[in-house]
Amino acid sequence: MRVAAYRKAHFNAAHRLHNPKWSEEKNKEMFGLCNNEYYHGHNYELIVKVVGEVDPETGYLIDLKYLSDVIKEHVEKKLDHKNLNIEVPEFKDLIPSAEHIAFVIHGWLREQLDSKYDLQVRLYETPRNFVEYPA
Repeated sequence: MRVAAYRKAHFNAAHRLHNPKWSEEKNKEMFGLCNNEYYHGHNYELIVKVVGEVDPETGYLIDLKYLSDVIKEHVEKKLDHKNLNIEVPEFKDLIPSAEHIAFVIHGWLREQLDSKYDLQVRLYETPRNFVEYPA
């Protein structure tokens, strides 16, 4: 039996959308207030979706306590109350857009979870704006 299990998480982080290859004017035109040189923050909501076969011996697809612990250790600890541009090495050369943040989170989780699982990350930057990776 193939099912999907979900785990929700939360973190707060600051970032600045800025392309160093562009002029200040082009950055302000493209990113608007999100290009604030002093950064701005979001209360991110994360939904991790794991899909696979239910283990007939446990009745679980995945132990959700284990998934929670993986998310805390490998996502929340790395991102919560951080300035993404400055404190997270993955964003040294990668603009910390919601799309890129979801991609990075997916990579971190993919390294921790068994390859038998399909994995999808949904990241809400605001209650109305969210991205999914992979789509």
